[in-house]
Amino acid sequence: MSEIYRTFTSESVTQGHPDKVADIVSDAILDAYMAQDKNSHVACETCVTTNFCMVFGEITSTAKISDEEIKDIIRNTIIEIGYDNPELEFDGHTCEVVNRLHAQSPDINQGVDRGEDETGAGDQGMMFGFATNETDSLMPYPIDLARKLTNKLTELRETGEIPYLRPDGKAQVSVNYDKDGNVVSLDAVVLSTQHDESVSDDQDKLKEDIREKLFKQVIPQELMTENTKEHINPTGKFEIGGPHGDAGLTGRKIIVDTYGGYARHGGGAFSGKDCTKVDRSACYMARYIAKNIVASGLAKKCEIQLSYAIGVAEPTSVMVDTFGTGVEGLDMEKIVRENFKLTPDGIIETLGLRDTTYKQTAKYGHFGISGLPWEETDKAEALKKYIK
Repeated sequence: MSEIYRTFTSESVTQGHPDKVADIVSDAILDAYMAQDKNSHVACETCVTTNFCMVFGEITSTAKISDEEIKDIIRNTIIEIGYDNPELEFDGHTCEVVNRLHAQSPDINQGVDRGEDETGAGDQGMMFGFATNETDSLMPYPIDLARKLTNKLTELRETGEIPYLRPDGKAQVSVNYDKDGNVVSLDAVVLSTQHDESVSDDQDKLKEDIREKLFKQVIPQELMTENTKEHINPTGKFEIGGPHGDAGLTGRKIIVDTYGGYARHGGGAFSGKDCTKVDRSACYMARYIAKNIVASGLAKKCEIQLSYAIGVAEPTSVMVDTFGTGVEGLDMEKIVRENFKLTPDGIIETLGLRDTTYKQTAKYGHFGISGLPWEETDKAEALKKYIK
């Protein structure tokens, strides 16, 4: 086994985590408006706590969605996540639902809607995208594995294979690397899952089920060594969870949503924002660019930064960092500008963002999930022409 040079940790959370509940509700509202009006401008925030959910923010749309329909979308989304039992103190059937959405400021909208002219960026800011050849999905190994664990945990609950699971949960993975950046082993795996009262006094059964039905099914066993630490519900029972255990807000899981801290983040959240908001769309484009660069062989690792000014279409800057793994002698910024459309309209057209269902990204992950348009590597073949 190679010598361990560094250890990196990332976490992921299930759909039932209170912050993820808020993200999913926000994107469900966005999807409803986009379904009726693909040019909707949506900035929907959500907060949740014990038996309470409120949506608030700004909407500009020709879609006709009544207050009652908004509340039905919220309730159905909460039930779909798994909060459908009054014992959880957060039940989509009965919780209080408040709608405080209102019209978008015309001061913002004038910079975005320009009639026949190029659409301006919906805000200023910097956005990052990243890819690495550590995994088949070209995601960093720690977040890739942590997300697989939480998605499988949700599956085990939804199928009833582990019948006592409740919606809230999280996973954390610490990965050992050698000096060349290769994955050596797992230093630690942490998993906490909400459960009903049937196993509150039998945590050994829960731990055995998690090991057999989750860890052994998802974790490559060759990475588990005698030194790998396992922590399953390390505090003991975990009956009280979700929005009853902790309040949730849209946008508080931005590291979970991206690269698990392995790459930089510009600070903007995704969920509840339509595709004219570069906080979201430019991050998707930056991932698309980085992934195609790595898939083409131009680099083994790549980080892209794009920055924008509100109301201005063209990015104010483009940065490409291949961390010394790229083909020498290439002007990577020039290559990016030549091959990718970086205005809001160009990004939306390239990735088909007016025809994307966004709730799935809040549930399962924004990056590394097959089927999402920014995960395609259809530009990789064309980029190979730069390799001499």
